[in-house]
Amino acid sequence: MKKHYVLVHGGCHGAWCWYKVKPMLEHSGHRVTVVDLTASGVNMSKVEEIQTLEDYAKPLLQVLDSLGSDDKVILVAHSLGGISAAYAADMFPRKISVAVFVTSFMPDTTNPPSYVFEKLIGSPSEEKDLKLGTYGTHDHPLMTLFIGPKYLKNMYLLSPIEDFELAKTLVRVVPAMTSNLTGTKSLTEEGYGSVTRVYIVCGQDKGISEEYQRWMIENFPVKEVMEIEGADHMPMFSKPQELCDRLLKIADKYA
Repeated sequence: MKKHYVLVHGGCHGAWCWYKVKPMLEHSGHRVTVVDLTASGVNMSKVEEIQTLEDYAKPLLQVLDSLGSDDKVILVAHSLGGISAAYAADMFPRKISVAVFVTSFMPDTTNPPSYVFEKLIGSPSEEKDLKLGTYGTHDHPLMTLFIGPKYLKNMYLLSPIEDFELAKTLVRVVPAMTSNLTGTKSLTEEGYGSVTRVYIVCGQDKGISEEYQRWMIENFPVKEVMEIEGADHMPMFSKPQELCDRLLKIADKYA
């Protein structure tokens, strides 16, 4: 049966990062929508226009809003995209058959959506090459995030060199997921909390460590945990076939 996947990219990336996985899923007979979040990929907005998480997630919210009343999607989020996906799931829980977090920040329903991001970014690490900037106003200070070349290389450690080159030319500045952007209210148990969630752990991830991925799962348990051995932070590049296989299995089981 034909399923509909909606794929959400991670921080500084865009819909372009799904260029290998999208045709694989389509070849298996499914419909695939790839989304550029605000000020990402080829979306023409500037990061300074983003004042809230809703502003950042708007293109994704529009996709879900446009679905028919009986239509449900498999929502797949990578990395920082998990926070936007969780927010969208909170707003449209009945439009999502399953939410899949691929080595992704996964909020809970106790803390602000920014909690899982701020906890990791706040931890000291020599290999972090994340450039933080500021925007917004004195009353509502916001931060930008840009992945420096060292950190980017760590994310693409096991990916083809061509995909790393592609990323170097296409990455853009994004808003950092601070509580000033996301708000301090947690996502709801009856919205986001009611959606079936699956987590795909990437075992060789040097962007979000396996330990931190597993901590997020422990913090907010999911229906199922899958794993891709030998995948770096960018499984859509380092292990596209294996990622596609997991996504097809999830569709069979939960959609």
